[in-house]
Amino acid sequence: MKTSLKSIFVSLYLCFLVGASAFAFLRIVGPGFSPGWIGALLTTLPFLGLLSWLMLTQRSARTSARLPAIIAFATAGFALSAWSWLVGFSDLTPVLVALAGLASFLIYSFWYSDLGPRRSSALTLGRALPDFSVQDESGHEVFSASWRGRPTVLIFYRGNWCPLCMAQIKEVAGRYQAIEATGARVTLISPQPQAHTQQLAHKHGVRFEYYVDVGNRAARLLGIDHPAGLPFGMQVLGYDADTVLPTVIVTDKDGVVRWTHETDNYRVRPEPDLFLSVLREHAL
Repeated sequence: MKTSLKSIFVSLYLCFLVGASAFAFLRIVGPGFSPGWIGALLTTLPFLGLLSWLMLTQRSARTSARLPAIIAFATAGFALSAWSWLVGFSDLTPVLVALAGLASFLIYSFWYSDLGPRRSSALTLGRALPDFSVQDESGHEVFSASWRGRPTVLIFYRGNWCPLCMAQIKEVAGRYQAIEATGARVTLISPQPQAHTQQLAHKHGVRFEYYVDVGNRAARLLGIDHPAGLPFGMQVLGYDADTVLPTVIVTDKDGVVRWTHETDNYRVRPEPDLFLSVLREHAL
């Protein structure tokens, strides 16, 4: 089973968020209340709430890169816990929980979320998109060269497990008529199992083209693969440890790359109007 420090960290961090929030809440409502536990809760609950909202609603395909409001809550929470200990209102335990909450969020925001500088040499503007093959939702092999003749928006997404990916697809579906009016097709490509892709294909009721990148071969060819990028433990749901870096590519009717978005932070996705403007500007 492939793993990486990031995949292990994010899974442990999510468990910590749930456990620490529940423990702090119980200490607040239970006997022996101290303001230190309110501070500890402020370092975990705001981000846990944001994640829960993103997962349950799938309404937002992007956040700010560093989430400064969450950092402010966590910093204030740690300060409150430290103050409570210094004046004798509580023991050291809530301070340690708050410190862990603040430190782990900073690691998440500045290290885990950062995908590093991205500029794939295979996605050069003005050059033809390299040929590759994927499978459609029925398992038939499809070659990217067959998409020539119409402009194409290629959206590489991580999988149904990713709430921001699902929100991004939902957002694009809401702009489908505008995209279709340009004559462009929309292709959604993921290395996730066929069954998950079939489930997604019946969700939005628009004529997207859904494809599976078996073994992440197309992503590797294009330089946008993400080895061991799946959060540790999600393999039990059938996903492979290797996934893809969220990427949007726009090609013209000749298969030439006209625009790309290679995000350096998985929580920052392009708005559909960005690639719509490219399609309209170049009359693709």
